[in-house]
Amino acid sequence: MITIQILGLDQFVVGHYSKDHTENIANLLEVDEEEVNFYAPNSMVFHKGVEQTSWNTIVNVLCPHRFESFEKALSDYLLRTLCEFSIHLTIVFTYYHDHSEYVYLNDKYPRYLKGENIKEAEVSFEFGMPDMGEDDDDEADEHEHCEHHHHEEEEEEVFLGNAFEGFEEDLEKKHRDN
Repeated sequence: MITIQILGLDQFVVGHYSKDHTENIANLLEVDEEEVNFYAPNSMVFHKGVEQTSWNTIVNVLCPHRFESFEKALSDYLLRTLCEFSIHLTIVFTYYHDHSEYVYLNDKYPRYLKGENIKEAEVSFEFGMPDMGEDDDDEADEHEHCEHHHHEEEEEEVFLGNAFEGFEEDLEKKHRDN
């Protein structure tokens, strides 16, 4: 497995980068796409107390020794493609022995989540509490827990005046009276 850790870029940028570049990186390394993963922790890079996001990006490539021969080609690819998202880039390779990697794959589930195997939650944004199986025929009972006032047929008007009109005068009067 090849893990590309990117520090100093927004997680969502790394997510999109992963989507756009996993295939090319896998082809470059002559491996299946399932062998390439990205890691983007929710963190920031700092230098002398100043946050460096998208200014100084650190890329750590963690992979087995057998990929050492691809180091130059992969670093060139990463530098060329990540420079769109960061001013400065540093890439560090860390290698490990194949026998130091341990993997468990549950054969009841796909290896990775993909668009076709993700179930989106069904969410309703209606007023009131979720239906708890109670039979409330009365509209008033349905909203008796509400603390706010519903204006279903009335349109609320936006106040266009000066909200602070007379404030300074009232404040001066209060100070004179005290």
